[in-house]
Amino acid sequence: MSVIFNPVVLSVIVLCVLCLCKLNVMFSLVIACTVGGLTAGLDLMDTIVPTMLGGFSNNAEAAMAYILLGTFASCLAYTGVTDILSKKIAQTVKGSKLTLVIIMIVIAIVSQTIIPIHTAFIPILVPPLLGMMNGMKMDRRLMAGALVFGMMPYVGIPVGYGLIFMNIVTDEMAANGLNVAVSDVIAVNWMLVLCFIPGMVYIWFRYRKPREYSSAQADLTAFDEIKSTQMGKDHYIALLAVLVTTVVEVITQSLTVSAVAGLLVMFLSGAVKWGDIETRFADGIHMMDNIAFVMLVAGGFGQVMRATGGVESLVSSAAAAMSGNKLISAAVVTLIGLIVTMGIGTSFGTVPILAVLYVPLCTQLGFSPQATIILMSAAAALGDAGSPASDATLGPTCGLNADGQHDHIWDTCVPSFLTLNIPLMVGAVLIAQFL
Repeated sequence: MSVIFNPVVLSVIVLCVLCLCKLNVMFSLVIACTVGGLTAGLDLMDTIVPTMLGGFSNNAEAAMAYILLGTFASCLAYTGVTDILSKKIAQTVKGSKLTLVIIMIVIAIVSQTIIPIHTAFIPILVPPLLGMMNGMKMDRRLMAGALVFGMMPYVGIPVGYGLIFMNIVTDEMAANGLNVAVSDVIAVNWMLVLCFIPGMVYIWFRYRKPREYSSAQADLTAFDEIKSTQMGKDHYIALLAVLVTTVVEVITQSLTVSAVAGLLVMFLSGAVKWGDIETRFADGIHMMDNIAFVMLVAGGFGQVMRATGGVESLVSSAAAAMSGNKLISAAVVTLIGLIVTMGIGTSFGTVPILAVLYVPLCTQLGFSPQATIILMSAAAALGDAGSPASDATLGPTCGLNADGQHDHIWDTCVPSFLTLNIPLMVGAVLIAQFL
């Protein structure tokens, strides 16, 4: 029972229960943080609040990058280049399920890396394709799995959101006493990407059979207004902004700087009118504010958990219970990560929470820094691939349920959890044994 009342364990339990009860994630973090601090005997106003606020700075750069990238995605949609892409996809597929799946996987991968617009492309591209998918009798669980699969390789690709993720992993491991470089994360995380491939192969064979949907239509007014797929000046400027963003990111290794560079291209060229810039920022903040604030509060949560002193006692207890067996240890710490990330749903926001536990625990159990990176990165990604609160699952549901015929839990979350999360967990545990 002493382990359950450890301030870190208790706070994580409170956090997961509140999130599963669908309380706002940010508010859940604040409550869980307060419970953990009070359990450890910390004073609310003198210690918990200032420590939590001070921890916000741990993820400030990543949060800023999210807001700017949301604005960048809003500007790309404003130019109309994404609408033209949707029209071209419909013209290219010509009744082939496999072609459509491959195209959407590629777009999903690009949306997390080269053109970092996250899930913003799904409500733009997917609803106009539903009628065609119905005609093909395409099981939407196949498309949901393909979209989630396409959004996961960022874990091993150091571009766009992948770079943000790797920087957070590096910073949080350092904050908890294990200094690693981004290059160390790059060197091992590509193996996690391979773990998703068997799941996608299974998704294809499991859900490729015909499935009937009614002829109900989504609102395609904006799509139908696109009379031509001819590229114009603003469209080419949008593509130039994407190129500039990618080049600047490679040079500076900063997603914040690269997003600013891409925005300047569109603002100064007139592709986004001066009077509309304020609206674009408002849309960008609306798109990404939830993730950004969750990341800020998660940084404060991690800071308070370290201040409680509960990490050290938990690590000692866990290490003694697992008796140095690395296979069992890896499985247990991965399950811990699953519990945490399934409640919160964002890999970026949970890394600071996981690092508080994973770094000292993995060190005590004798795992190498590389194995620790693998286990923590995999645990963080588990929330993205299967949590009901994850943007990676909410995004596909948003697009595929535009006509009310796609269930979030049973058609998106359950299939993606079974086919992507389980191979990731098994793969991470096995990989950790050899690093």
